[in-house]
Amino acid sequence: MTSHPPLLRRRGAMAALLGATLAACAAEPGAPYLAGFGDPVRGAALWAPRDLADTSRWAGQPARAAEVAAQLELLTDGMLTSPRYAPEVDPGVAHLLSEARAEMRAYLGIAPEAPAEPVIAALNRAARALHAGSRARTEAALSAPFFTAGPLVTLARLEAMPRLPRTAAAAGAAAAEIARLDRPRR
Repeated sequence: MTSHPPLLRRRGAMAALLGATLAACAAEPGAPYLAGFGDPVRGAALWAPRDLADTSRWAGQPARAAEVAAQLELLTDGMLTSPRYAPEVDPGVAHLLSEARAEMRAYLGIAPEAPAEPVIAALNRAARALHAGSRARTEAALSAPFFTAGPLVTLARLEAMPRLPRTAAAAGAAAAEIARLDRPRR
């Protein structure tokens, strides 16, 4: 019997790379999710029941709360505007996502008319700053004009994230919609 150390080393390296990729994808919504096969909207929908069904689980974890708020922004914007999803998404699901985004924005003090991309970027910057322990960078990230409540109030709200019922409803609906869209058409 012959040993194959180079093959075993490659398999070990691949397993380590896969583990690191999965950890990175779970850490920042909006990143290309491996579970979404590189599609961040699909990945955000698949993770939505875990991350958004009970947002109160992120109370005391403002970095995760900022990440899931960014996830909801990305999911809603993608489902409503992406050429891939917008024409196919059930109007009821689109409505639930719009209500969920409005609920999250009202809670956090984000202007209802703010474009999604800068909101996502600011929330992700705030999350990274919180993970790094930088209060100054967090406040700077939450100082954009569309944060109408101001950085201190928004940060306090991220720290005390409650359960948001419209967001919970949209989370399950988005995951079910992705499952529906993934089914082969006959």
